[in-house]
Amino acid sequence: MSEERLIELETRVAFQEKTIKELSDVLYAQQQEMNGLKDICVQLRSQITAFSEAENGPDPREERPPHY
Repeated sequence: MSEERLIELETRVAFQEKTIKELSDVLYAQQQEMNGLKDICVQLRSQITAFSEAENGPDPREERPPHY
């Protein structure tokens, strides 16, 4: 194998390793953001449930629209 060919292959491998690392970092950041968003959804759901249970009025999902 010629030295030029070997250098070209080493360069490609180095570039691919760098790209894989960058993609891995982005994937990790996205996963962290998704976990945060899931936590927010859980909190909002519990707040909505608590608010609905605290209110003595009719369930808003079962109210008739004003035009009936």
